[in-house]
Amino acid sequence: MNRFLKLLSVLLTCTAMTAWAQADYPNKALKMIVPFPPGGVTDIVARTVALKLSAELGQAVVVDNRAGASGAIGAELGARSVPDGYTLIMGNISTLAINPVTFAKLGYDPVTSFDPVSLVAVQPLLITVHPSVPAKNLSELVQLAKSQPGQLNYGTAGSSIHLAVEQFNSLAGIKMNHIAYKGSAPAITDLVGGQIQVLFDPFSSIYPLVAAGKARALAVTTEKRAGAAPQVLTVAEQGFAGFDVSSWQGIVVPAGTPKAIVQKLHRALVNVMALPDVKEKFAQYSAQAMASSPEQFATYIKEEWVRWQKVAQLAGVKPE
Repeated sequence: MNRFLKLLSVLLTCTAMTAWAQADYPNKALKMIVPFPPGGVTDIVARTVALKLSAELGQAVVVDNRAGASGAIGAELGARSVPDGYTLIMGNISTLAINPVTFAKLGYDPVTSFDPVSLVAVQPLLITVHPSVPAKNLSELVQLAKSQPGQLNYGTAGSSIHLAVEQFNSLAGIKMNHIAYKGSAPAITDLVGGQIQVLFDPFSSIYPLVAAGKARALAVTTEKRAGAAPQVLTVAEQGFAGFDVSSWQGIVVPAGTPKAIVQKLHRALVNVMALPDVKEKFAQYSAQAMASSPEQFATYIKEEWVRWQKVAQLAGVKPE
């Protein structure tokens, strides 16, 4: 009986300490892992959110860029972190929906390795070319690619964009050479430098170069035109029906993070995404600031995973 009472006392003490720790959360700085290099869309979204989240939680939220393997390196690091609420991961379409389709071996599972907190942003991709490329629209790009099979190089920053381009190639009946990059910044550098001729990239990353005349925009990849560049036609408007691709980002935490902490983070993110200056900043890049419940985000991740599995199968892209 004495041993039982001692064990019960220990369990009650541990439960009380855990409850206190959750109630006191956060009492130190948080880390937000961004699985891509600085300068890309996921990094831009992460730094905007981290700054406002710091004010909302009363603790610093420090961005930690861990690039490589289409975000798989950073995502795996996040998945293996202690589930105490002090490590956040800025997931995106690559890390949470497409890497499982394109990687034969992946060090994490997008569904079981994380607890979703909230979707935070959605935006279109922009199809661009180097100014030396004579194509002024998608039809001319397709004609050029057909006249020079295998000679046009296209860059992508992540597996999600790779699949998007392969879907377009399949619709258009063309083939271009794929050049993979660790993030948007190095891909954009090579586009401006002429090392690649074509780049599909999130609007927020590449449009400033278009506005500066260093790249030419041919199309946006969503059903509707981008609010920040309404003059750029959509892919569907240029004769390629059924093509609708968005880049998206959302916050997840390591699986097993206490529900009370997940809910507190979710409430803070809802407040952040409702801020007028956050909405305005995102809108400058034709991104929509948004929040979802953890359950809604979990469903969204699963639906996107299934969607891109089908795209990969149709495009003949196999895991590597």
